[in-house]
Amino acid sequence: MDDIRKDLPPAAPADGRTARVTGEEALAMHREGRPGKLEIRLTKPLVTARDLSLAYSPGVAEPCLHIARDPSLAYDYTSKGNFVAVISNGTAVLGLGNLGALASKPVMEGKVALFKRFADVDGIDLCIDTEDPDAFVNAVRYLSPSFGGINLEDIKAPECFVIEQQLREMMDIPVFHDDQHGTAIVAAAGLINACHLTGRELATTRLVINGAGAAAIACAELVRAMGMRPENIMLCDTKGVVYRGRTEGMNQWKSAHAVQTDRRTLAQALEGCDVFFGLSVKGALTPEMLRSMAPNPIIFAMANPDPEITPEEAKAARPDCIIATGRSDYPNQVNNVLGFPFIFRGALDVRARTINDAMKVAAAEALAQLAREEVPEEVARSGAGKRLIFGPEYIIPNAFDPRLISRVPAAVALAAMQSGVAQKPLTDHARYVRDLTGRLDAAANALENIHDAVRISPKRTVFAEGEEEKVIRAAIAYAHAGYGTAVLVGREERIGATVAALGVALPEQVEVINARLSDRTRGYADWLYAKRQRDGFLFRDCQRLVNQDRNVFAACMVAMGDADALVTGETRSYSAALEGVRMALDADAHGVLFGLTMMVARVSGTVLVADTAIHERPDAATLAMIARRAAVAARRLGLEPRVAFLSFSTFGDPKGVIPGSVREAVKLLDAEPQDFEYDGEMAADVALDPKLREALYPFCRLTGPANVLVMPGLHAAHILTKAVPHLTSATTIGPVLMGLDKPAQIVPMQVGVNQLLDMACLAAYQAGPR
Repeated sequence: MDDIRKDLPPAAPADGRTARVTGEEALAMHREGRPGKLEIRLTKPLVTARDLSLAYSPGVAEPCLHIARDPSLAYDYTSKGNFVAVISNGTAVLGLGNLGALASKPVMEGKVALFKRFADVDGIDLCIDTEDPDAFVNAVRYLSPSFGGINLEDIKAPECFVIEQQLREMMDIPVFHDDQHGTAIVAAAGLINACHLTGRELATTRLVINGAGAAAIACAELVRAMGMRPENIMLCDTKGVVYRGRTEGMNQWKSAHAVQTDRRTLAQALEGCDVFFGLSVKGALTPEMLRSMAPNPIIFAMANPDPEITPEEAKAARPDCIIATGRSDYPNQVNNVLGFPFIFRGALDVRARTINDAMKVAAAEALAQLAREEVPEEVARSGAGKRLIFGPEYIIPNAFDPRLISRVPAAVALAAMQSGVAQKPLTDHARYVRDLTGRLDAAANALENIHDAVRISPKRTVFAEGEEEKVIRAAIAYAHAGYGTAVLVGREERIGATVAALGVALPEQVEVINARLSDRTRGYADWLYAKRQRDGFLFRDCQRLVNQDRNVFAACMVAMGDADALVTGETRSYSAALEGVRMALDADAHGVLFGLTMMVARVSGTVLVADTAIHERPDAATLAMIARRAAVAARRLGLEPRVAFLSFSTFGDPKGVIPGSVREAVKLLDAEPQDFEYDGEMAADVALDPKLREALYPFCRLTGPANVLVMPGLHAAHILTKAVPHLTSATTIGPVLMGLDKPAQIVPMQVGVNQLLDMACLAAYQAGPR
């Protein structure tokens, strides 16, 4: 194996905390398909000449004239009210320094993607090629007509202070420098809860901030706005304590936070203090310094990618401490994505003129309150056996908590109204909260929580077709994502040649097993023969299958406990791959095997389709069981199941054999109490359109659009799931194989690397926590 390993960034540790990617993987993601991460999509049909006349000339003249008379109508007739510009000059890109405007574009595109993903805010990235603050301001100040808000990003200090201040004074829309205020808001939320746990009052708490850049200054200003006394906040930089009378390395923003003290070094500043905020460099906080702090010290080591002190080091020095970092591989991540998307969401929805201190404080308090509440099941499950409950290791909400979209924007919007900066106050706050909840798809959050759960409880997953290039790439990605150990089934020389040609390497968490040479082959053959000898198989048949059919070998590994899960399907049809897997793996106690395909669409959200893999013409009992199991799966994805049994017939019109069996399945469910909504038989448009149902079929029991579609047969399921992705912007995941007694997933042939990785992760998740 050593000859096919080369130097690579280290893979994730065995505990699954870190999700790392290689440089090649990152480049491939940005390069493949349409380059970059963004595109423009139309919101109105432009199909006919009439469509063009309405959208452009001559119809477009009408909204232009109305906006000219009343500028506020731009929010009604254009995208301005949900449109943010993410703007940078690239002088402080991540932790990489001054890379320039063009090199900052991937980061700015990513920020736009996060706005859309987490708060349904549209955006565009603008990279301005100047380091002159005045020129930068002059370029941005005239953009107000196009956007509802400006998010400044990756601009170095102290220029960022000047730029933001001037633009806020010049523009009548919110201007927000996320590197400053986003970090401050999330850190403040964690501080509120840490003080609560340690019995501290914010007003009397003593804080030392190490680092005096944009985020550090913003932290100091926000905690002061929240009630912390200025004399209890001590700022430090590379020159030491920022004290009154100091002249070296000072500027007006540091001077505003200078205090009267005889302490001069970070070590002296920390003696007896309650809280440390680190926005500096790795290793800045030593165990000795930590030991000098007050009882139950609060540590926010937010330097990236490596914190000022690691949680392991901090706990060793002070077991009584509460610690947060900027990293996702430790509890209590100070993650800006908890702030900026939702802050802008609330600000845009009330047309706020600015984002003021009251709105920032409201966001911090909403985040703090959310962490104190019981965690939803779909988020709690990501703990993989570790309860996510308010305490020292859970003071900041999970970034994929589905409640964020309703809690934080609502608090920000209310604060904007109360502080007098809202130009369109809400008239029905409760309805606004409901509307926010419906903006995002809960299943998307649940899928990310599945990934987190596997990282916390990593699994040994077999990639049965281990000699294929895409499978090798997926296995490497599986290891680097922290999902566990990937086992490639194949010949070492073939895998080694492919690895060499790719110019990559196999990390330690990727193993290669040759089925023919494995010392487990005889044991698998004996076991399989005992299982299949009364099904017409001789011992030599079983031995040949184990030696030559990698799906059978991989399934035997899982069945006999040598692996937790398997993924296959890249080189064989679904039915052929399933036949090999079923040689060793049986149906679970429910007795019904089926495929569940997730269809994720921008407008309708996630819809689950079943069965998409197994049953050509399921009978009524099978349809009823599929509906029950699909409803369970829907809940695990954060969806409240509304199950529609589909057919070409709707409630008896027209009649036929297939609608009859579907109707019988509904009667079987009716015979016992069920904990989910269901009805049928019905056509697809009736299932998905509540207005149509209300008009024609008011007796239907579904209370909203169906999100689980039970198909009458495999033919209809395949037509739907194969056609829709090509006709719409919907993404399909699956079919996910449900109902086996041990986890196995089969991907469609010619699947992409990312889809292979997702299915491997789903298989690992099905194995459950250790």
